Amino acid sequence: MDFIETIKNRIKGTNKRIVLPETMDERVLKATRQATDEGLAKIILIGKPQYDIDLTDIDIIYPDEDVLTNELSQKLYELRKDKGMTEDEAYHLLVTDYMYYACMLVKCGYADGVVSGACHSTSNTLRPALQIIKAQEKAHLVSAFFLVCVPDCDYGANGVFIFADAGLVQNPTAEELAFISGSSAETFKLLTNQEPIVAMLSHSTKGSAKHPDVDKVVSATMLAKQNYPQYQIDGELQLDAAIVPKVAKMKAPDSQVAGHANVLIFPDLDAGNIGYKLVERLAKAKAYGPITQGMAKPINDLSRGCNEDDIVGAIAITCMQASR
Repeated sequence: MDFIETIKNRIKGTNKRIVLPETMDERVLKATRQATDEGLAKIILIGKPQYDIDLTDIDIIYPDEDVLTNELSQKLYELRKDKGMTEDEAYHLLVTDYMYYACMLVKCGYADGVVSGACHSTSNTLRPALQIIKAQEKAHLVSAFFLVCVPDCDYGANGVFIFADAGLVQNPTAEELAFISGSSAETFKLLTNQEPIVAMLSHSTKGSAKHPDVDKVVSATMLAKQNYPQYQIDGELQLDAAIVPKVAKMKAPDSQVAGHANVLIFPDLDAGNIGYKLVERLAKAKAYGPITQGMAKPINDLSRGCNEDDIVGAIAITCMQASR
């Protein structure tokens, strides 16, 4: 069974309410139909659908008409008035930027999560979330990962990996990398029910190269081991040493992680973004995300190159996070 199907089976019947604010995109509407027919979630759409797809059993909110809009705009004003927002500006924002409306639905308890980004940038998707939903109380950082499922692959967890951060934090410090490793390990365990094995990736393995970039990963590894002793974490490791047992025996024979990693922590956003797209395109992998971790409620992004199945997968993952 495809891995995402196992997640779907686990969240069926939870009846989580997931908001999709991009009704101008045909892929989103097709995903709405599919997720509803499969019984994965109760979908809430915002705005007039632009394509002729049967949505008769779907909740659709028209912000300039809905009775909730006045309530949500008043609460948005209360949240943002210290930043200079007026009541009129709050109302105008809700009826013109549906991502803000979606986040306010979650903030006020009318929904459990949001999936967006099919036709909007990551910044346009996550800015409202960071302003309204914000981070978990104990989270030092909001980061993003891709759940990557590689077909016919013996590496990782039978081809299943988390790639982080591959969507949000541009150039994390050693402290931030360490926190990302702990968040990603926790997420991997939630989604897979398997033990995370975390590799802190670099262009160096155990001192094979000298550079400040390597030093950052070495420091991050030390911090991660101290802060998250419940998880297997090691570095610095090159990618082949992290996932290929034969290479690991040569390059890092004393590491319990090398050759077995299923959570890959990249040193910066460039590496993570390039890495997941290479695997997605060349290995024909499924890459779901970027999924956020560390948010008070699940607000998740999509790649603008996504298809309907990617969106449905993101809906399923969002339901799983909301059920935590």
